Amino acid sequence: MKRNILAIGLMLMAVQASAAPVTYVIDGNHTLPRFSYSHFGYSTQLSRFDKTSGKIVLDKEAKQGSVNVTIETNSVNTGYATFNEHIQGADYFDTAKFQTVTFISNKFNFSGDKIKSIDGVLTIKGISKDVTLAVTSFLCMPHPMAKKEACGVNATTVVKRSDFNMGKHVPYVSDEVTIDIPVEAVKE
Repeated sequence: MKRNILAIGLMLMAVQASAAPVTYVIDGNHTLPRFSYSHFGYSTQLSRFDKTSGKIVLDKEAKQGSVNVTIETNSVNTGYATFNEHIQGADYFDTAKFQTVTFISNKFNFSGDKIKSIDGVLTIKGISKDVTLAVTSFLCMPHPMAKKEACGVNATTVVKRSDFNMGKHVPYVSDEVTIDIPVEAVKE
């Protein structure tokens, strides 16, 4: 009888252990958030940030998760040094006062076993807005080089820069900005 109770207890602990949340640390070398916007209708301009950190916590069994991403605003990379300085000024990212952009979420939205979107709060220049990231792919598997489980995520959203006190030159330079976030994260 004691053996059966012990065996049942061990099986329950094993089930609970396999359903536990897993934490993944964002790989800043493979996580380069991008943003794009229409420049006078002539072209779509694409820029990125080169320094990103954070964590993803995922509980696949419970279909729950959280994300905490920090982007260093002075790492903005437009491909042109003079414009990097311009976009770091007070009319845009104001990096002298606001060194980071953050996205924090505690809500993953699933369709079956797949994550379809992530609801969270985006903070730029101290202004926080609710946003939903549409997830175009979310894949977790063993990383061939790190020899640990890793996850890759591609997500996108559209925001209005005027909502974040960055509306200079609207409507000539579009108010709507598409944000694409490719993320790779390795199990902690």
